This record gives sequence, structure tokens and C-alpha cells, in this order.
Amino acid sequence: MTSRASARPVGTVTRGTTNPNRLRRMDRWIVAAYGDRLRRAADPVAVDLGYGAAPWTAVELLRRLRSAVPHARVVGVEIDPARVAAARPYEREGLVFRHGGFEIPLPQRPHLVRAANVLRQYDESEVAAVWQRLCSRLAPATADSPGGLLVEGTCDEIGRRHVWVALGPEGPRTVTFATRLGSLERPSDLAERLPKALIHRNVPGEPVHAFLRDFDRAWAAAAPYASYGARQRWIRAVRDLTADWPVTDGPVRWRQGEVTVTWEALAPRG
Repeated sequence: MTSRASARPVGTVTRGTTNPNRLRRMDRWIVAAYGDRLRRAADPVAVDLGYGAAPWTAVELLRRLRSAVPHARVVGVEIDPARVAAARPYEREGLVFRHGGFEIPLPQRPHLVRAANVLRQYDESEVAAVWQRLCSRLAPATADSPGGLLVEGTCDEIGRRHVWVALGPEGPRTVTFATRLGSLERPSDLAERLPKALIHRNVPGEPVHAFLRDFDRAWAAAAPYASYGARQRWIRAVRDLTADWPVTDGPVRWRQGEVTVTWEALAPRG
């Protein structure tokens, strides 16, 4: 018989702060980077983990995923039972809400887990174990399935600045920086939104600090392009970055105010 202790959701309650459209940049990237693989899955299930005090982000995730994956389903998972009860009226075909935490209480392994602004309150030392637990719940890669994806990161309250890590069943793969270019003074402004695994590593001697330093330098060198707009300046700065950093995307994503780098290039030292 399962004990009461073992049946408890894993994790702690977050502040629950949420706003409509807060995660639009992350969702847009998921659809662009992973939509094709989700379409190949027979029953693509996505989890909005720790959606907060209101269900807006789960509702929006379903709508955005279905723009590219019509048969996608979304499960909102929250550790606070009162938040689950409040979200239930928003359930519809393809969208349900469940009480749970990092154990992901679903009968099947999901193809996508999105965990935004969830780990910010945890210690850096706890991140690796949470990542491992969540990655172990992802759908494995098979001949008929591309395997699952975990997207974990942090953004500001209205979604202008966002940094996230993409992980597969094997672990972290990439880090993506995304911003509303019209509000950006310099790329290092994104440092305050680094995910928990990196935010305390933005110090001299760490790769993420060197990356943001080089990005600021490229941004300054690209100042003449500002007369053509912030987008053109960003594209030029990122293009210059590719000489020294393993950028994995291209101009189509850069135009959206994004840049993605391999995890290995930014991973903490020691």
C-alpha cells in the first residue's frame, strides 16, 4: 500500500505570480523548435508545471501548441490543491488540471514539460536533482517517437525578458535568451532572468559571464545598425557572436529577439 508520505507531491508551493501572455516567447520557441517532432508523436502530451495562481499559461500553451500540433493535449500540474480547484472551470477538450509536483502525476510520460519560474525559489544545489527527476519522466525516444523535452527557465512579470534551458531525457542541451528588443539597453540586462542553474554563475571566470560580456561588446560594435532598428542591431551582434560561441539557431530566430547556445558552452565550472 502506498503511504501518505510517498503519495505527497514533490516540491514546494511557488508564489504563484502569473499574467496572460507572460510565457509567449517560450511558447513561440517551443512551437518553432519542437513542433515538428510533436506532430510525429501519436499522442503528444504537454505539461505546464507550476502554472501558478491562475490557469492562463496552460490555456495559452494549448492554443499555441495546437496552431502547429492539432492533436496536442495539455495538463496543468500544480502542487497547491486550491489552485487546481480554481483552474478546473477552465478545463476543455485537450486541457485538464491535476494536483502534483515534480513527480508529474500522469499515467503516460509527457512529450513536453514546461517549467517556467518554478525553480527560482530553490537552491542552486537542488537544481540538478530536479532536472534529473523531470527528465526521467519524459517520453523516451523510440522508432515512432522523438522523445520528450523539458524547458525550464525564468522570465520577468510581463514576459519581456526570458532565459531557458532545454533538456532531453539525457540532460541539458541548449540555453536560449529571448527579449523584447525595444526594451533592451544591452544583452547583459538578461542576466537577472538567468535560470537558477546559471544565475549565481554570472561572475568572472564562469562561461555565462564571459558570454554576456562578449554579447555586450558585440552589441556595442553593432551600434551603427541601430539606425535600422533594434532587430537589425541584434541580428548583427549575434552574427558576430557566432565567431566565438556555438550558436545553434539562425537569422529566422534572431529576428524574434532570440539566440540559442549549446549548454556545454555555458555550463557552470566546478
